[in-house]
Amino acid sequence: MFQLPTQGGLSAAELAARAQGPAAPLRRRMAAFIYEGVLLFGLLMAAGAIYSVSAGQVHALQGRTGMMATQFLALALYFIWFWTHGGQTLAMKTWQVRLVMADGSPLRLWPACQRFLLSWLWFMPAWLGSWLAGWHQSKLLYGAMLVWVLIYTALTRLLPQQQFLHDVVCRTRLIDHRS
Repeated sequence: MFQLPTQGGLSAAELAARAQGPAAPLRRRMAAFIYEGVLLFGLLMAAGAIYSVSAGQVHALQGRTGMMATQFLALALYFIWFWTHGGQTLAMKTWQVRLVMADGSPLRLWPACQRFLLSWLWFMPAWLGSWLAGWHQSKLLYGAMLVWVLIYTALTRLLPQQQFLHDVVCRTRLIDHRS
C-alpha cells in the first residue's frame, strides 16, 4: 500500500545528472557539517559511557587509548552505515544534502571507508601541525583547527564541481537533494 522511494524521491537519472553538476551549496554543506558536530557529541558521549562502564574506567587517563579507539570506531560505524544506506546522515537529511558516487549511484562500502578516513583531512593537518609546533594550549590548538577548516573549505572554490578535496579523491559527490 505504502512504498518508500528507493532514491529518496529522486530518480536514478536525476541523481546521475546532479552528480555531474556542481556540489550542493557550500552554505548548506557547512550547516550540515556544524549540525553533524552537535549530533556526534551525543554519539561520542554514549560510546564513551559504554566504554567507561565496560572497561571499569575510574579516571580519564585510564584506558585512554581504548576510549579513543572506541570513539573512532563509533564514528566510522555511524558515517559508513548512513552513507551506504541511503547516502545521508541525520544532518545531511535535515539540510537535504546527499552523498553519491561520481556517476550518481549509491555509495558502496569501500568508497565509504576511504571517504571516512580521508575526511579526517578536515582536522588532522592542523592537529599535527599544532602538536609539532608544541601548541598544547587549547586556544592555540582550536584556533589552528578553525583556520585550517576555513582554508579547507575555501579550497572548494578551486576544485572540480566545488567538491571537498576528500570527495574529489574518493570520486564521491555531495549533491543537492531537494526535489
